[in-house]
Amino acid sequence: MRLLLVEDDNHVAAALSAVLARHGFQVTHARSGEEALQALVPEGAGFGVVLLDLGLPDQDGYEVCGKIRKRTAIPVIMVTARADVRSRIHGLNLGADDYVVKPYDTGELLARIHAVSRRTVHEEAGTGGESAALLLGPVRIELPTRQVSVAGAVVQLTRKEFDLLALLAQRPGVVFRREQIISEVWRTSWEGTGRTLEVHVASLRGKLRMPALIETVRGVGYRLVAPAA
Repeated sequence: MRLLLVEDDNHVAAALSAVLARHGFQVTHARSGEEALQALVPEGAGFGVVLLDLGLPDQDGYEVCGKIRKRTAIPVIMVTARADVRSRIHGLNLGADDYVVKPYDTGELLARIHAVSRRTVHEEAGTGGESAALLLGPVRIELPTRQVSVAGAVVQLTRKEFDLLALLAQRPGVVFRREQIISEVWRTSWEGTGRTLEVHVASLRGKLRMPALIETVRGVGYRLVAPAA
């Protein structure tokens, strides 16, 4: 897989590139936001994943993520020292597929890269056969086009946000265990994904402007509460 590493620290980039190369990745290193955007022309330039540092010299990584998402659907994993939940939600709202906080374990980062890659391949393979829409009060979930609208207004969701919502919406009222959701949406059993799940639930509630739609079942998981039409 070709991977675009956006990192302004040459020492960090060299060490990480060496690790990624040992695991079979072809790494291209971009040292600035503009260099990264140029590398992704045209149409993602064949990269499978972008690892995006937020502290870039020419522009904020959030801005770069927004520009990438407007150009291509390539998975983006933000890698940053900004650990607060608000920063994570902001990144996911801009279209990031995942968010890894420094310092991180290399095994964790590799697991997340493989997880977003598997999900992308799975989505591309399954786009032809679905023809259904899920209707939950004012919420409409179009499975073939992966489009969500509330009262007719389209809501922009990231891949994982859509997958999470679609999973819960297929069985309204049923409690999904956290482990089950992580397995279905992230396609991994890695325990550390739990925090990412919480961030995605919070992001969904905010984007849909329906905080009561997804209910937290303490100690178990989450369920979707179908709203009135």
